[in-house]
Amino acid sequence: MVSVSTPTHMLDVGVASTTIAGESESGDLHLVCPVDDGVVVAVVDGLGHGQEAAVAARIAVATIERHATAPLPAMVERCHESLLGSRGVVMSVAQVDANHDSVTWVGLGNVKGVLVAADHVVGRPYTSLVTRSGIVGNASAGLPPVRPWVIPIQRRDVLVLATDGLRAEFGDDVNPADGAQHTAEHLLERHSKGTDDALVLVARYLGRR
Repeated sequence: MVSVSTPTHMLDVGVASTTIAGESESGDLHLVCPVDDGVVVAVVDGLGHGQEAAVAARIAVATIERHATAPLPAMVERCHESLLGSRGVVMSVAQVDANHDSVTWVGLGNVKGVLVAADHVVGRPYTSLVTRSGIVGNASAGLPPVRPWVIPIQRRDVLVLATDGLRAEFGDDVNPADGAQHTAEHLLERHSKGTDDALVLVARYLGRR
């Protein structure tokens, strides 16, 4: 399945996803939420697959949207509270700030993210999201410390967030010259494991217009 996110004038956004065979809905969801002078993008993976995973993912996405203007640690804490009693999720969230040309991001659990510079050459190193182990909504283990990472960005830099349904080396195939939707479909086609739900969100930064 391929879908295109809510349009925003600060980002060129593309999303592509697949649902594991035998299930009617995916536990992998995304959010693109414009806020004052920025955009919040998120990828959420409900644990396991099927209906219960989808329910947890929907709770997380709705909570992120309600608290989109909050600092990332507070946003993740609200998600944790909302998800108690559910399967829980792993997730990556990024706040794009057009005033300061920066992205603040955090990853919890087995999610992946890369930031590829506009002048990047395919096959060269890129910036990878540092994630912390843990599950958002796990009552017994609790929420691990949330330490956001702030990175400067420039026009045409490409942010990619993906669930673990994609193989980890997908960042090697990101070409900043390509449109976001084309990149999302290309990465899903080449790197989907085929054994789990999979979702990839590509956000190409357009800057402040």
